[in-house]
Amino acid sequence: MRTLNYILLSVADPARSEAFYTSLLGLSPIENSPTFVLYILANGMKLGPWIADDIVPRPLPAGGMEVTFSEADDAAVKMTFRDWSSKAKVLQEPHMMDFGYTFVLEDPDGHRIRIFAPPAR
Repeated sequence: MRTLNYILLSVADPARSEAFYTSLLGLSPIENSPTFVLYILANGMKLGPWIADDIVPRPLPAGGMEVTFSEADDAAVKMTFRDWSSKAKVLQEPHMMDFGYTFVLEDPDGHRIRIFAPPAR
């Protein structure tokens, strides 16, 4: 059975990405080199900023996908926004959409980061 367990992000500067994601996630990477950084999230998902110059085939520009984190409820989304909005460019302020309460940030390389909570039932 195949398992989705890695998200690789093409980046210009892995050291800059390491500083950004360490601050944002409150995690230290388990691996870091001049070309690659690896985080393991609480749910086991791996997030790896990788220098774009080393990726074959050449990656497309950032922004066509989103790294998405879910929260338990709207209050948790608001709390995460208060914490993370000072650390990243805000693309979308918190608001309700058909799938839940959400906001979107952008990392230093233009990758979108969405936080959301499904609607209360």
